[in-house]
Amino acid sequence: MDIMQVLKDQIESNAILLYMKGSPNQPMCGFSARTVQAVMECGQKFAYVDVLSNPEVRANLPTYANWPTFPQLWVNGELVGGCDIVTEMHAKGELKELLESAAPQE
Repeated sequence: MDIMQVLKDQIESNAILLYMKGSPNQPMCGFSARTVQAVMECGQKFAYVDVLSNPEVRANLPTYANWPTFPQLWVNGELVGGCDIVTEMHAKGELKELLESAAPQE
């Protein structure tokens, strides 16, 4: 499968998806650490992809997303943004609302 199709499938099949360096339990850069902390504080389950262990994703996602850096938070198929945007939204309470609206209802 083409990497662009893989990215599309990952983004479409996960309501809340974080592309990051490392994992939520062990982020491998400060930006990923701050972003994952903001997302986790909102209390919703989310999927993640470690771009360090997926070099093809790391190489192609910036083109697919038209966003040059990591982390990248995607909600309902839309790119929300990176660390600055996510942490700013979290500080304003907007991130929690967005993630709650995206989370699958139990």
